[in-house]
Amino acid sequence: MTGPCCLLLCAVTQTPPAAPTTLTLPEAEATAKARHPQIRSAHAATVAAEARLDAARAPLLPQLQAAAGYQRGNASFAARTGTAAFGAALPSTGGGSHDYFSLGLSGSLLVYDFGQAWGRSRAAAEGAAAQQQAEHTTWHGLLLAVRTAYFDAGAARAMVAVAREALANQERHLVQIQGFVEIGTRPAIDLAQVRTDRANARLQLITAENSYATSRAVLNQAMGRDGPVSFEVGDWTFAPVPGEDDELGVLVARALENRPEFRALTAELRAREALLAAARGGYFPSLSLGSSITDAGSELRALSYAWSAGATLTWPLFEGGKTRAAAAEAAADLAAASAAIDSLRQQVMVDVDQARLGVRAAKESRLAADEAAENARLRLRLAEGRYETGVGNVIELGDAQLALTNAAAQQVRADYSLATTRAQLHKALGYD
Repeated sequence: MTGPCCLLLCAVTQTPPAAPTTLTLPEAEATAKARHPQIRSAHAATVAAEARLDAARAPLLPQLQAAAGYQRGNASFAARTGTAAFGAALPSTGGGSHDYFSLGLSGSLLVYDFGQAWGRSRAAAEGAAAQQQAEHTTWHGLLLAVRTAYFDAGAARAMVAVAREALANQERHLVQIQGFVEIGTRPAIDLAQVRTDRANARLQLITAENSYATSRAVLNQAMGRDGPVSFEVGDWTFAPVPGEDDELGVLVARALENRPEFRALTAELRAREALLAAARGGYFPSLSLGSSITDAGSELRALSYAWSAGATLTWPLFEGGKTRAAAAEAAADLAAASAAIDSLRQQVMVDVDQARLGVRAAKESRLAADEAAENARLRLRLAEGRYETGVGNVIELGDAQLALTNAAAQQVRADYSLATTRAQLHKALGYD
């Protein structure tokens, strides 16, 4: 079937494109936590640290080994000079060969080594705890990046609305002034001016829409998604942070209690202390128990059974300074970990103070921006009234419209600053 009927049928059966979904901030955060490569990498590092902990605990547990061997050789015997058998009659050195089988099972248990194995195990446990907190720190950093990208996209969307409102006002002004020019109450230059203003408003709208599309692409990447952008951002406000108006000392104490970086460095400090104790234990002996059972012989059906058990005391009297060097290295690492904690404590204070002051300034800026926008709307209404009555001019009208557009944009920037600084304070305080 061809012709208009076919075209009509195709138009009816064609599926309209799906409308973009609205992405909320919690959905963006959940997507980033589930899909972002940084989170997967940090979690893999945590799994590796837990595996190192299991490996470090292994020497504290009983060790059991099984062995089986097979040899084939001749029965020749050669005595060595200085042995009791030297000069005695030697067995036959014929060229025949025979089989030799051996089966064995041995076990050992470390009883005491002055804290060497236990210290390494405790250090590995603290290292695993530190890595868990490091994974949490990675999530906090990514969470701030996602929120900032979301707020940036939300501000860009709001700027599109501002640009559309400005263009709509210019379109209304154009119709109004065109009528005045046609009846001769206004000069033709007013029409040229308003057309220029409308063209500029259209350009601003195009720029705002492009910025919104770009910001959504950045948000898409921040969430760890690699597909096309198929969403619109929703409400991008950020709720007040609990205690955001408290004193600096109170907020810093709260941050030191909650920040995963601080907990990670504290665990790292304990790990260094355990490693130092383990290294110093190398100056002393270690005691272990062992036992073995063997079956050996030239025929599998006639193996000889034997067993043994004993204790071993090992004392490294001199290892070329190895233990002393290991202890010195562990002590230096411990001092570095302690310095890192002090440095982080100072950084936490700076982070909290900057975010707290940023929130305070953003609140004041928001109030000022609201007042400026209200006055700009009043100014535009007055300018429109003056122009309609012939008292004002087109330049005054254009200036009033520009002032309103700038004031609305300032409101958007103030909202963005408040949301962003609150997110920064949220991270600085260590909140999830």
